[in-house]
Amino acid sequence: MDTFLQLRQRGAGVELGQLEALTTLLVWTRNSLYRVIVADGADVFVQGGAFFPDPTPAHVDGASTGGGPLMTGWIGVGLLVEFRVGGQRILTSPVVAIAAEGPVVSRRH
Repeated sequence: MDTFLQLRQRGAGVELGQLEALTTLLVWTRNSLYRVIVADGADVFVQGGAFFPDPTPAHVDGASTGGGPLMTGWIGVGLLVEFRVGGQRILTSPVVAIAAEGPVVSRRH
């Protein structure tokens, strides 16, 4: 299994803070498909899977292996996504693919 650093160096993921508001990502996990719309950084609207039948305001805490270190504000292939909704933490199954729905615009710093 790749380490967090190896995944990040390969670009096998996306840092939400680098995306413009309203960027829409399709995130396929082993068990579900999620549509993630960036509101502001890691604050998003998420729809999909068993917990989000309708677009729901959420915060992406980051990517993890499910109990170890957390790559904050990041969605990474091979890792779980940790969403926080109303104080509740919701983990996805491992991400298998990420794609943009429409053009992706990065923030310039």
